Amino acid sequence: MSQHPIITLVNDRDVKQAKGFRQAAEKLTGVSLEADYQTEVANAPKRSAEDLTHLNVRVGRKAKQRQNNRDEKHLCEAIARAAVAARTDEASGLSLELPTGETLTIVDHCVPIKTAAPDKEKGDADPNAGVEDIPLLAVIGEDRVGVGVLKFLEPDATRSGAGDTPLRLFLQGLAHAASVDANREALVAEIAEATGKTIGQEAPAVIIAASPRYWELCRKREAQKGAGWIRELERIAREIGESIGTEVFFVGLSTDAPPATEASSDAEGSEGTIGWDYDDEGARLAGDVSLEKAWEVGAGKLKPKPKPKKVDPADAIIEADLSRPVRIYGIRESYGPGDRINHKNLGEGVVQGVVGRGKIAVLFGEDKKLLIHERP
Repeated sequence: MSQHPIITLVNDRDVKQAKGFRQAAEKLTGVSLEADYQTEVANAPKRSAEDLTHLNVRVGRKAKQRQNNRDEKHLCEAIARAAVAARTDEASGLSLELPTGETLTIVDHCVPIKTAAPDKEKGDADPNAGVEDIPLLAVIGEDRVGVGVLKFLEPDATRSGAGDTPLRLFLQGLAHAASVDANREALVAEIAEATGKTIGQEAPAVIIAASPRYWELCRKREAQKGAGWIRELERIAREIGESIGTEVFFVGLSTDAPPATEASSDAEGSEGTIGWDYDDEGARLAGDVSLEKAWEVGAGKLKPKPKPKKVDPADAIIEADLSRPVRIYGIRESYGPGDRINHKNLGEGVVQGVVGRGKIAVLFGEDKKLLIHERP
């Protein structure tokens, strides 16, 4: 059994597939995820036990330009830099607010949880195996810690990215929340020192923030099924709210970039047109950032399939039975569907059926008439 069952789900083939993640979501419940969550908490690496901190840990070179598959990381860095600058009075500030109206205070980005690089020889037995940095660490309101998972797409994007389904982002966020719970005491102390906020005992919240274009493409991808996956994610979110206490926010994250200059348009990667650019310290915001609802209320409700229209037997056209001879119409004669009759005024018609006692419907060209038959 894996030490990190939620991380295992994150990498599950069906969870990552655009055509399969809705069915994968249907199999998940608040009860099953609570059990997996507690396993994650129990097995998460504990940095404080190794005298390691979580905040402001920076490794590697500082980014100077856009890089493949690094947009989310760079955007997180840019947002965190603006938030820290606001707290130290180095800039006018970054004010973020969730669609619920609650304030969002960004604490740090790329927050490490691992205590060391995974040991390949240990494989899944190593607690560090598969564990990723928390993209964004935040405080919601005054005392609730939250983890943010980001997905960035440019407004003219035509694909949402291989493997990055909404369910996968959801599970990544839940795995990060478990890591925070496992390291709560150490993180609470570091957050208090960085922001002056005292964190309460509520379970960590999860913020799944993606570009509006991402949510748009996800909903277009499966047409009617688009409402199905929204319904399932909202259901799972409700259930883990009851079982674990974790609140999940699905939000659209917009980066308001200033108009591109000729120089920025020609630059590699088009920095300056995406909402952030680069300086000697790495990625930095070039415009405003705002959060809105990922989808409208009721988006997860499936539209009922239209009921097939009932065909009135009187409206169905009965073709003439050519094996029967044309008969002269008479009120004392008996007729059945398909019979051909010749009426002295109306001409030749085809009997469509018996309508009530002693009457038949007859189609003359495009006109349907009621005639008497079987009169004694």
